[in-house]
Amino acid sequence: MELAYKNGKQLRRGYTTGSCAAAAAQAAAMLLLTGEAPAKVLLRTPSGTDLHLTPEQVHWEGASAVCAIRKDSGDDPDVTNGIRIFAAVAQMESGIAIEGGKGVGRVTRPGLACPVGEAAINPGPREQITAAVRQAALGCGYRGGLRIVISAENGEEIAKQTYNSHLGVQGGISILGTSGIVEPMSEQALMDTTHLELDSVFTTGQRIAFLCPGNYGADFARDHLGLDLERAVKCSNFIGNALDYAVFKGFPDILLVGHAGKLVKLAAGVMNTHSSVADGRQEVFTAHAALCGAPVDTLEALMDSVTVDACIDLLDAVGLREAVLARIGQAIETRLAVRLRGRARIEYLMFTNQYGVLAQSAGAAAFCQRLQEYT
Repeated sequence: MELAYKNGKQLRRGYTTGSCAAAAAQAAAMLLLTGEAPAKVLLRTPSGTDLHLTPEQVHWEGASAVCAIRKDSGDDPDVTNGIRIFAAVAQMESGIAIEGGKGVGRVTRPGLACPVGEAAINPGPREQITAAVRQAALGCGYRGGLRIVISAENGEEIAKQTYNSHLGVQGGISILGTSGIVEPMSEQALMDTTHLELDSVFTTGQRIAFLCPGNYGADFARDHLGLDLERAVKCSNFIGNALDYAVFKGFPDILLVGHAGKLVKLAAGVMNTHSSVADGRQEVFTAHAALCGAPVDTLEALMDSVTVDACIDLLDAVGLREAVLARIGQAIETRLAVRLRGRARIEYLMFTNQYGVLAQSAGAAAFCQRLQEYT
């Protein structure tokens, strides 16, 4: 596996449960169609990285061919590290069907990437699995359909160490991954990397610290705001630390662009937005909706919501979206101002993929325009 270098440290990347599921499905499809599983599976991840993975537990279960791939999280602390992800593949008349088996959770509440009732196998991994088995079928000259059942070793127990039940995923882990690769997530290494990137941007003459908490924020800034990601610094969940360092470095202006699932937490003063540290999204929406006069049944539904998009749906139903988001936006501005204590100007923009821009400060558009003018 490739290495990452952060703050002078050599850290090993890993691969996601989605990549494991795709590689296991590819190996099982080849076993099904040729009678023999490959010694190694070559899997191209969405990020473009090639993985050479070794199938384990190769066997048959009735008419289904079964293979497993062992998860390797690299130097990232991850409760799923070392478990085996299984794929059982069987023929069917046409199409590709992907289902969840033992150890894979099932979605029980609306608002997640998968519909209620479906296995918690996210869209990215589903695309990986589909591409992998189609590649195997094409190589074997097979034109029929395939049914794939993904299972996770000890998934039920491991899920108890995650926030799955809080999010509405019951009975196992989620099969996740957008890039297919796990980046080492040492907290200090991430913060050190953010500092180094801010240093680098400052040396170019850029005087707006353009911060994005994650890939969603960066992608939105590029695709919808027309901003150059070479100007951006990803700060992960450590928003408060990134703000402090930007001020220390001497940036007079800061632009923060992020998904509402993270930024709404700022309204409660949460500056490390990782779910294992603090959440509060439902509480923020419920408190501000109450102050805007939302009925009790709406407040109860907000407290039971899983995602920001679900909260927006509820507010739309009672005509309070604009009022509640205005209050939350003001709370975010107040918390950011307290953090910076007048040492820099800060503007923010908060969005979701479903609804686009939900809230932004008055000067955010001007800061975006200035960033576009950098060459």
